[in-house]
Amino acid sequence: MKLKALALLSAASLAIAGCQPTPQNQAIAGGVFGAAVGLVGAEMLDANPQWTAIAVLAGAAAGTLIAQNQSTRQCAYADGFGGYYTAPC
Repeated sequence: MKLKALALLSAASLAIAGCQPTPQNQAIAGGVFGAAVGLVGAEMLDANPQWTAIAVLAGAAAGTLIAQNQSTRQCAYADGFGGYYTAPC
C-alpha cells in the first residue's frame, strides 16, 4: 500500500511538473509535492496510518499555501491584535 501511494504521488508530481505554470497549477503542484513530503516523512518515522494521513493532509495544505504565496508574492503577517494583514514577502 505504501509503495502504491508513493508511486501515485510521484506520477502525479511528474504529470503536474509538465504543465504550464499558472497560479492554479502552482497551487496543485504545491499540494502534491507537500503531500509527498508528508508521506515520506511519516514513512521515515514509521507512523501509524492515522498519523500518516494527517501528515499527508498537512503537507498538502502547507504546499498549497507556499505555492500561492510564491505566485502572488504576498505573505500574511500577524497584526498583534489577533488579526492578519498581507504585504509583500
